[in-house]
Amino acid sequence: MDLAKNGASPETVSRYFVGYSLQAITMKPIDKAKNIYILAPVLGTVIFVVLYIVATILYPGGSQVDKTSIGFSWTNNYWCNLLNENAINGQYNTAKPIAMTGMFVLCITLSFFWFLFPRHINFGKIGKLVIQISGTLSMTIAYFLFTNINHDLITNLAATFGLVAMVGTFVGLYKSKWLGLFAFGILNMLLIGLNIMFITTQNLLSICQ
Repeated sequence: MDLAKNGASPETVSRYFVGYSLQAITMKPIDKAKNIYILAPVLGTVIFVVLYIVATILYPGGSQVDKTSIGFSWTNNYWCNLLNENAINGQYNTAKPIAMTGMFVLCITLSFFWFLFPRHINFGKIGKLVIQISGTLSMTIAYFLFTNINHDLITNLAATFGLVAMVGTFVGLYKSKWLGLFAFGILNMLLIGLNIMFITTQNLLSICQ
């Protein structure tokens, strides 16, 4: 059911998904298995957050600011620090297996989201396919960031496909008049851009610290 094409408001869409989720929970086993997939992105996000928190607890220590610090710092460490073989303080990184699992769950979750999302927006068939394919490719490629394959090549490929999927997502939200979600998405993109600016501009980072 394409709610956006029928002019549904975000509130109507929310009620639909809540009702649909409750219906999926109370269905017979065969029907439940067929429809419970709609809850998968939410479940995947929750699992990722839990794994992320566990990984930060297991991280031995060290950051770009203080290599001798103990544990993970929410202000001075990055997610990538949890994925390294050794922590910045030189100790073996016991957080890596959990962090890698979290990254895998995140990639699968976002791939699944970009597969499902286009079905519910006011977009043509080609536009929906572009979002589905580019989003899935981006997340598939992103997981190879933590292999021995050229880091810059993987980053550029994942970012390019991800950008296509994100632009398509924002256009779909706007065309479907889901302006609240559209604005929230733009805010998130601005925060990501600000984070990248801080990472790549060392002088600015030093001034703010």
